[in-house]
Amino acid sequence: MKLNSGFLVHKDGDTTFVVSMGETAFTGLARGNASAGSIITCLERGCTEDEIVAKLRETWEVSEELARRDVRKIVDQLRGVGAIDD
Repeated sequence: MKLNSGFLVHKDGDTTFVVSMGETAFTGLARGNASAGSIITCLERGCTEDEIVAKLRETWEVSEELARRDVRKIVDQLRGVGAIDD
């Protein structure tokens, strides 16, 4: 999975913004916390779901189940606005 090149990522402290650059049907921005920011950073590099889950588990002490649920939630939300290239 990779973040669509029509979106720009901006970080401000623990908040990460994903902003449409007008090249997509979505014309807004999405905002996420630190864990969403980690997921988005992985998506910028083109990571698999398993790689993103592993990164979350390295960063925070969370179960694989919780990490996978969070990854799927964020990816589904980003996919819904066209920000994910599979």
